[in-house]
Amino acid sequence: MTQPISYHNPVLLKETVDGLNIHPSGIYVDVTFGGGGHSREILSRLGPEGKLFAFDQDVDALENAIDDERFTLINQNFGYMKRFLRLYGVKEVDGILADLGVSSHQFDEASRGFSTRFDARLDMRMNQEQDLDAVVVVNQYEEEDLVRIFKEYGELRIAPKLARKIVAARQDDEINTVAQLKEICEPLVPERIHHKIMAQVFQAIRIEVNKEMEVLYDFLRQSEEVLKVGGRLSVISYHSLEDRPVKRFMRNGLFEGEPEKDVFGRSSVPFKKVGKLIIPSPEEIKVNNRARSAKLRIAEKIERE
Repeated sequence: MTQPISYHNPVLLKETVDGLNIHPSGIYVDVTFGGGGHSREILSRLGPEGKLFAFDQDVDALENAIDDERFTLINQNFGYMKRFLRLYGVKEVDGILADLGVSSHQFDEASRGFSTRFDARLDMRMNQEQDLDAVVVVNQYEEEDLVRIFKEYGELRIAPKLARKIVAARQDDEINTVAQLKEICEPLVPERIHHKIMAQVFQAIRIEVNKEMEVLYDFLRQSEEVLKVGGRLSVISYHSLEDRPVKRFMRNGLFEGEPEKDVFGRSSVPFKKVGKLIIPSPEEIKVNNRARSAKLRIAEKIERE
């Protein structure tokens, strides 16, 4: 099956796969399959003995499955990567790739409710089988929980006012659509930064619906366990909430604080950084505007001392 170009334009395609330092007979994992762009690039570099496992919890992505005996697509959240690799008899891999965030397809499919551009039901589920969606968050979460979400995941200074306004509005009528939510937010948002603030509001709700931060932390911990020594981790993030834990974990294997040091002042860390931070070229951003905020970090697993 050919890849639907409109599904998702893979960001930093060559750089991300180059970062994995592909061995033709190795075992690799693409935990964010989407339209399959990165997976196809990995497969093009694998020999007949190589294997690629891909994860995507969105059933829409299954339509892009690649017909190749070296390829296995697992319809699951990548927070369960280790468990499902074990089911396939895989305990160690040579490289893992993650392109975090939302696919172009999810943003562009109006009915999915991810985008402020379309009026649709507030959904935002990456896994369309789960019960928790944006309607539940907006209408059933306590005010203090909404404040926490907007502060932590949206980094919004108007979090308390916004949460209070949502709670007041839902007393009159359930908030079910993108248009309703935008109308509630409008009086709190200056026109000149309206688009930016609405994007932060939607980001915050989406991260909560999909438990994106919990999944990211689980995934990074499992990456350390699953990667062979010398194996590579290649991660693209799109906002500071994702990039900070990725950067910290690659630096010292922790999300907070610093690793303990021995009497000689040495600390035992699981990774070493490979190269510098990579961002898309102006040419790539011109072709694919959604690449503009992408940051690629690459690390290699090392033997702990």
